[in-house]
Amino acid sequence: MANTYVWKVSSCPRTLADGMIHEVHYTVSATDEDGVYANTYNSIGLEPADAESMVPYDDVTEAQAVSWAQAAIGGADEVAAIHANLDAQLAEKKTPTRGTGVPWSA
Repeated sequence: MANTYVWKVSSCPRTLADGMIHEVHYTVSATDEDGVYANTYNSIGLEPADAESMVPYDDVTEAQAVSWAQAAIGGADEVAAIHANLDAQLAEKKTPTRGTGVPWSA
């Protein structure tokens, strides 16, 4: 079974005068079939929208904000890279290749 990815938006900073969103803060989480979980947080700036095509702030949906963030980070290739990074985090959690600690405390 494939990993499940969820994109969530935590904040959309905007200009108060016109409501234009200029940045999207987002979290992407991945869960595997065993319930092992990994996530990453980031933000991305957005290009100003045309006045004619701008969606009023109160009408923006989370799906739209996620779509804008995904486009701004570079589209499908970058989304796939984020998912691959999360896959690697999940694999490391399930089969660790690194550890921490000090050798004198067993």
